[in-house]
Amino acid sequence: MSDLAEIRDEYEFLDADDRYRLLIDLGRTLEPMPEALKTDATLVRGCSASVWVYPTKGDAEGLHFLADSNAAITKGIIALVLKTVQDKTPAEILATDIEGELAPFDLRNQLSSNRTQGIPNMIALIRETAGRY
Repeated sequence: MSDLAEIRDEYEFLDADDRYRLLIDLGRTLEPMPEALKTDATLVRGCSASVWVYPTKGDAEGLHFLADSNAAITKGIIALVLKTVQDKTPAEILATDIEGELAPFDLRNQLSSNRTQGIPNMIALIRETAGRY
C-alpha cells in the first residue's frame, strides 16, 4: 500500500482491531532510522511515546524524512503522516493540508488521546523543516 487513498479505502472498512493491525503494519514499512539519529535534537516533543523525525535532502528538490518510534501504533501514525509529505519539495509540503489528508482516518476518535497527542507537534516539525529550505 503505497498510496494514502488506498490505505484510507481499506481503513474505512475495518473494525477497530483491524485498524490497529493496519497501523502496526504501516509502521513496519518505515525506512529504518539509524540509532545514531535518535537523539534529543530529533525527538518530537509532546508525544507519549518516543518519536524521532530526521529530515534529509532527497535526490531532487524533495525532503525525505526518516522517522521512528518505540511504540508500534505510533509508528503507523508516523507512516500515515509521512505518506502526505515524503519526498515533496518544501513548497509542496508547506502547501499540503496534512491535517485534511489525515482527517478521513478520524484518528482522534479511533485511538486514545495518548496516541494522538503528538501528531500536531510532528506536523509542526515537518512544516518548520520545510520552511527552512
